[in-house]
Amino acid sequence: MTTSRDTLLQLMDAALKAADPAVQIPRNLPTKPKGKTIVIGAGKASANMAQAFEKAWDGDISGLVVTRYGHAVPCEKIEIVEASHPVPDAAGQKAAQRILDIVKSAGPDDLVVCMISGGGSALLALPGPGLTLEDKQAISKALLHSGATISEMNCVRKHLSVIKGGRLAAACAPARMVTYLVSDVPGDDPAIIASGPTVADPTTGQDALDIIRRYRIEIPLAATELLNNDIHETVKPGNKCFDGHEVIMLSRPQDSLEAAAKVARDLGINPVILGDAIEGEAREVAIVHAGIAHQVAHHGQPAARPCVLLSGGETTVTVRAKGGRGGRNSEFLLSLLIQFRDHEGFSALAIDTDGIDGSEDNAGAIIDPTSWQKAISAGIDLREYLANNDAYSAFAKIDDLLITGPTLTNVNDFRAILIE
Repeated sequence: MTTSRDTLLQLMDAALKAADPAVQIPRNLPTKPKGKTIVIGAGKASANMAQAFEKAWDGDISGLVVTRYGHAVPCEKIEIVEASHPVPDAAGQKAAQRILDIVKSAGPDDLVVCMISGGGSALLALPGPGLTLEDKQAISKALLHSGATISEMNCVRKHLSVIKGGRLAAACAPARMVTYLVSDVPGDDPAIIASGPTVADPTTGQDALDIIRRYRIEIPLAATELLNNDIHETVKPGNKCFDGHEVIMLSRPQDSLEAAAKVARDLGINPVILGDAIEGEAREVAIVHAGIAHQVAHHGQPAARPCVLLSGGETTVTVRAKGGRGGRNSEFLLSLLIQFRDHEGFSALAIDTDGIDGSEDNAGAIIDPTSWQKAISAGIDLREYLANNDAYSAFAKIDDLLITGPTLTNVNDFRAILIE
């Protein structure tokens, strides 16, 4: 007998397969250069992308790619380095400097292939003039706890870097460049993905300062001076370094939602895609999703049961308590479970498609009508865990954590709510 959990896991598997960049790279190979081919990149999916390119490429190849600890895959000619995410470390800083040095050696007959996916902002850490790695780490932590959106965080990050915001592309000139992208941001804007190291940036240092002030983030004087310095602006649209630059989008959140929707239809379930770019506080987004689910259950709108609500995007968590564990998907699902409480007919899954929710070892969590009762039997108050930003601990106690390990892709959050 197929359970609601089995169904949700089938949808998740379809979403992850659709997001695998290794399937798309052999179909999108660039023309060969007269000179050498150099592969560089950063992100949670970058090693997987590099391996796929190496296998498909007929010719000499070399390069360096940095990915998150635990996300490496073996390559024969491309060096894979691991570093820290979401807070940068010395390994990421060293790799970023090496990548910059490598591309500066490229000539007009050479091809530079750049593998970029979510996570690249932290993994490609090269602080701007006057800043230290410790400065970048402190600012990154503050941004992660502030409730800022991914586009806001990356706006700040690129203006405090010497490699992001198009600067890597500028360093590659006059070589020809091709950038492969796996999108983990709402709207799939290449300038936001991994803080856009190889694409033009329309934002300004003043925009970054406005974000810093909006979220009341303390930054060192050197960072303020950098953001006020027009000389250190990011590379703007129209710069000649982007001439002939090809940008190829391999995987998007929408692709995963559509793949899951197809599986749902094959199973006789009505899929409703709510959106691939949903943002906001995770716990509040869950309340809205719960309201739509109740509308389906009681009124058959916007679709009749059985129905599955599918959504993507990147929610945020404003940390209100110290010591709590859990990422945005776990917090979303804990809030959703509280909304459903002991109501029958609701099951749900929420994951980060890279397999790591926040900084824990779980992708997210999965719930069904037994989850609320398991919490009661365990004697735990789920509302208290939510108040303490401790969703990981709550789901660990009721055995509802979802652990996939690194998936080697990253198209942001995937959420599925099944109404039977």
